[in-house]
Amino acid sequence: MTENQESCKCDSKCKCSCKCLSCIFMCILAVAVIVLYVLFFKSQSSNAASTDVPVSSEEQLPIAFVNMDSLLVKYDLYNQMQDELMGQQERSRATLNQKAKALQSEMQDFQNKLENRAFLSEERARSEQERLLRKQQELEQLQERYSQELMAKQAHMTDSLFTIIQTTVKEYNAEKNYHFIFSNTANTNILYGNSGYDITNDIVDLLNKK
Repeated sequence: MTENQESCKCDSKCKCSCKCLSCIFMCILAVAVIVLYVLFFKSQSSNAASTDVPVSSEEQLPIAFVNMDSLLVKYDLYNQMQDELMGQQERSRATLNQKAKALQSEMQDFQNKLENRAFLSEERARSEQERLLRKQQELEQLQERYSQELMAKQAHMTDSLFTIIQTTVKEYNAEKNYHFIFSNTANTNILYGNSGYDITNDIVDLLNKK
C-alpha cells in the first residue's frame, strides 16, 4: 500500500468518526428535549379535558393514583436533575467536537505533507500516521466513556427519584390510609381514573417541600 493510499484511508476513517460522534450526542440531546416537551403538553391537555363527576367522601373507595408524567414535570428535583444531565451531555458533545476538529486538522496537515513529500523518510511518515490513528482510537474510547457515564448517571437519577417518591407516598398514606395507590405513566396502567382519586398534586407538594 502506498503512502497516499494509507493516508486517505486514515483521513476517511477520521472524518467518518467525527461525524458519528457529533450525530450521536445531537440525537441524545434532541430526544431528551422532545420527551420533556411531549410530557408537559400531554399533561396539560389531559388536565384540560377532565370532566369527572366529584366523588363524595361516602362514595370514595380506599384507593388513589399518581400520574407520574404530571408529577415529574412539576417536581423541582427532577427538573434540576434533567438540567444537570442535559448540561453534561452538552459539555461532552462540545469536548468531543473540539477534539474531533483538532484531529481532522492534523489529518489534513499530514495529507498535505505527504503530497508535498515533506517527510524526511518513509519511516517518519508511517510513524506520524500511526500516531494519528492512536489519537483517533483514543477519541472513540472517550466517546464511549462519556456515553457510559451519562447512562450511569441517568440510571442513578432514576433510582434516586423512585426511592424518594416511594418514601414520600408512604409518608402521605400514613394519614390517608389508602389500601392501594397506583402509579399511572402515560395511561399505561389506568385507562380511566376519576380525578377525585388523583393525589398527584398532593405528592408533588410534599416532594417540593423536602
